Order: sequence, then C-alpha cells, then structure tokens
Amino acid sequence: MQLTAHQIGILLEGTIEGDPEVTVNQLSKIEEASEGSLSFLANSKYEQFVYNSGASVIIVNDDFIPSHPVKATLIRVKNAYSAFSVLLEKYDELIKSKKSGVETPSFIHPTAILGKDVFIGALAYIGPNVKVGDGSKIYPNTYLADNVVVGKNVTLYAGVNVYFNCTIGDNVIIHSGAIIGGDGFGFVKGTEGSYKKVSQIGNVIIEDDVEIGSNTTIDRATMGSTIIRKGVKLDNLIQIAHNVEIGANTVIAAQTGISGSTKIGENCIIGGQVGIVGHISIANGSNIGAKSGVNNTIKEENMSWNGVPLTSFRDSLKVQVVTRRLPDLEKRIEELENIIKERLL
Repeated sequence: MQLTAHQIGILLEGTIEGDPEVTVNQLSKIEEASEGSLSFLANSKYEQFVYNSGASVIIVNDDFIPSHPVKATLIRVKNAYSAFSVLLEKYDELIKSKKSGVETPSFIHPTAILGKDVFIGALAYIGPNVKVGDGSKIYPNTYLADNVVVGKNVTLYAGVNVYFNCTIGDNVIIHSGAIIGGDGFGFVKGTEGSYKKVSQIGNVIIEDDVEIGSNTTIDRATMGSTIIRKGVKLDNLIQIAHNVEIGANTVIAAQTGISGSTKIGENCIIGGQVGIVGHISIANGSNIGAKSGVNNTIKEENMSWNGVPLTSFRDSLKVQVVTRRLPDLEKRIEELENIIKERLL
C-alpha cells in the first residue's frame, strides 16, 4: 500500500497541513513510526511523540494546536481515532482480499452451496446443505455442520465450529476457537440423584455485523433460538447460555458469563468477568462494571451499575469509600467501647 497525503485526505475528508505529495507505505504507532509511516494522535498523553516522530503523515483532531514545530504532514479530521480505524479497515481488507478458492485437502459436501469469491481453507469441513454467501472466507480447520447458513462477507477464522442448523448473517467476524451452537446446559435430576440430559433441539441465530472473539461459546437453544442481534461485539472467552438474547449494538468484555434465557437489551456495555443469572431482563443502555454480579432484572434504561450485589454506580462508589474506612471505624468503635466500660466502672 502506497498513498499520498492528498489521497488519504480525500478518503478521510480531512484538511492537509504540509506536503500533500508525501507518500506512506505502512501504518505505525506514533511512538514507533519511521519515515514512510502513517500514524495518528487521538490521546493527548502521546502528544510528545508528535514533535520527534519519524512518521511522514500524522492524522490529528481538528482542534489540535501544536506547541512546537511538527516535521510531519498533518491531516486534520473531526475524530483522529475513528479516521485511523477507517484506514486500518481498508488495509485489513486488502490483506484478506488475496484469499480465494478452495484449498486441499478439505471436505465440501455435494449438497453444499458456495457463493462467488468464497475462500475455503485446508482441512475445513463443509457439511450437507450448508450455504456460504458471496465473499465469505472460511479458514483452515473450520467445521460447518449440516444446514448451517453463512451470509455474505463473513470471516470464520481457523478452528471455528458451527453446529447444525445455526445461521450467521452478513459481515460477521468469528475468531479462532469460538463454538457456535453447542448444547445448552440442560439436565434434569432423576429420583436416584443422577442427572439426565435434556435434548437441545434449537439453534443459534447471529445477525449482521456481529464480531465474536476467540474461544467464546454460544449455546444452542433448548427450543427456539439463542439470538445475537445486529451489531453486537463480543470479546474473547465469553459464555452465552441457551435461549439468551442479546440486543443490537451491545458490547460485552471478556470472561463474562450469561445464564440461560436472559434477555439483554440494546446498546448495553458489560464489563469483564460479569456474572448474570438466568431468566432475567436487562434494560436498554445498561452499563455494568467489571466483576459485577447481576441477580435481578434491571428495568431502568441507560443506568450505570456496579458491584456484588449489584447497586447503582454512585452507590457502589459510596460503598467503596466506606469499605476503605473500615479499619479506622473499627478502631474508633474499640475506643468508644473502652470509654463506656470505664464510665460503667
């Protein structure tokens, strides 16, 4: 990739300050950039690197005012981080676009239907009646079971497993080791104390523009569907149980566990290592802090929550303040007890 500052400015709808014909051929972090690099400044903590960076072009916010001379050509945009992410996406697309065709050995069942410009990596298994949409890329060692439907421009990285009857929408990215449609954790206790498995006959539906991190597991429904709505972003190592529904554009960080039949609303932000019990609902716009425990339905929309047991974010801060004061409070109580004893004597 080699572009001039002028070409990048057009792509990002930015304003050029410096040489518009200077060229770049790589993307770099601002503190590591060398000549020919394109970088960006979005966090003021890194401003010091702008003045001695080797980058040829640096993307900055419109309101950036340098306190020293800048050698690099600047491209001013409304949001430098967002603009740089556009370039990262284009660069990523260029790399992935080189993948096409079917590698061997791989297994593609005669009843499977592959769209145009599909890539199938070595040792992939494409089962009976599977449908793969145009432009999708199925990397090596991926397993697509019977009747799986994969939309257009989907990327399934190496080692992804998608069980039977599951559906994946367009523009979905699923990272290595993820398992879609494993059995839900359904057992019934018998009279003699042993557990009998309850068959899980539903599926998983993943809508458009979803991204799922490595080693995340999404269980199939007992009946019906476990549903991941449009635009959801899931980090690595998340467990989503059977019949869960996650609303559009919700973001969930690593090591969170969501128990069965829970419904999470749209535009929620859930931190890492959050535990959520089953059969509850979480309102739209809920923001739940890391390591929180959610035991009951959240009805209020656009609220922030934190802690175990879960409380409002403001109340959780008060609890933290009091907790830090406990040693002093204990000491004061002992002093008061001594004073009372002395007076009683």
